[in-house]
Amino acid sequence: MNGPGTGVPSFDVAVATDAVRLPGTLSVPAGAGAVVAFAHGAGSSRFSPRNRAVARTLQAAGLATLLFDLLLEDEDAGGPGARFDIDLLTARLGGAVAWLAARPETAPLPLGLFGASTGAAAALGAAAAHPERVRAVVSRGGRPDLAGSALLDVRAPTLLVVGGHDSQVLALNRTALARLACEKDLHVVAGAGHLFEERGALEEVARLAADWFARHLAPGAPGAGA
Repeated sequence: MNGPGTGVPSFDVAVATDAVRLPGTLSVPAGAGAVVAFAHGAGSSRFSPRNRAVARTLQAAGLATLLFDLLLEDEDAGGPGARFDIDLLTARLGGAVAWLAARPETAPLPLGLFGASTGAAAALGAAAAHPERVRAVVSRGGRPDLAGSALLDVRAPTLLVVGGHDSQVLALNRTALARLACEKDLHVVAGAGHLFEERGALEEVARLAADWFARHLAPGAPGAGA
């Protein structure tokens, strides 16, 4: 089947990871040059309208995308505990990294990770744990600080995107940026809040992400062909 309004072939999948099977949607444009896996934030899912909007922009740029649930329904409904279990989320995302590497459609493609909220910490933790596979990371309104000491081991070029009005998260991102030893950048979307609901804000996030992934996952980019 095709993704909503995109014409991009999309498939319902079950991501086998950490002894569980997590529902997701894999979208693979014809001639895709790379794949990006999304790590959703606390209380969100593969149906996040914001991440789906970003995914459509990436697909239009020729990137395959995987949106999947990091938590099962009963885990997510159990309160904030599992949602903020960064070790669990990181392990699940690492399982998705391995799952993508085993699928014929995505195995040869360079991999990027897009994380939002607590999913950003999971993305950075997975990047640190799988430096041979993860080639770029983008965080949207994320909590990279929750990745802790894993920040020191991230080698994938990392872009942090934060709303200018999201002052507390912006401060945490600046602290995390200072700890990263990889190629890195922090982009502040002027006038935007935590959810980037302001006119044009989410479109700017999507454009920034597409540009970052295009630069770092393109053929010939350092590590892209490994």
